[in-house]
Amino acid sequence: MSSDEDTETAAIGLPVGADDARHAVKMAKKKAARDKMMAGKSGEKGLIIVHTGAGKGKSSSAFGMIVRCIAHGFPCAVVQFIKGAWDTGERRLLTGHFGDLCQFHSMGEGFTWETQDRARDVAAAEAGWAKAKELIGDPAIRMVVLDEINVALRYDYLDIVEVVRFLQDEKPTLTHVVLTGRNAKQELIDIADLVTEMTLVKHPFRSGIKGQPGVEF
Repeated sequence: MSSDEDTETAAIGLPVGADDARHAVKMAKKKAARDKMMAGKSGEKGLIIVHTGAGKGKSSSAFGMIVRCIAHGFPCAVVQFIKGAWDTGERRLLTGHFGDLCQFHSMGEGFTWETQDRARDVAAAEAGWAKAKELIGDPAIRMVVLDEINVALRYDYLDIVEVVRFLQDEKPTLTHVVLTGRNAKQELIDIADLVTEMTLVKHPFRSGIKGQPGVEF
């Protein structure tokens, strides 16, 4: 606190440093409550994580988790549905520098309005799900990101009952699975441990600005 603030504090009848003292007491109480809460958290489990909503950042957040896994030396994997073999920054980074720790499988053939072929879209989604089950079933892999699988589920390219059953019954105990994409089905939300909905407030695309490297891909 500055000398001017000390003078003002004393002038209104509070001891010098009263704000700092109150803050210290408040933070001490908060720390005690936090420590008590954390003391009761000892379990570990592989999480089912859903990133959904109309806002940007679903895949970006999932890839951030993959980078964390890599930083800890944990084997991990990505299976991309729908998007197709885009030349994205995350794909370049993961395959070019961390291929020993992170498998990357781009199984989609592009967005549905581009392919205009439901049978082809279903076949691509089923191939992606087969690869996903293989990776999730490997207990050596700590995290598997299923990027845009929610879109495949929304259009019923995959059977939500089968996906939910597999995640509940066959996912290894400590494996994390992250499922991204808009319009996550309620059945998936119901079994998830962590669900985040990205809310759209503003997006440059609506102002005529196209997707740009480093931001969108």
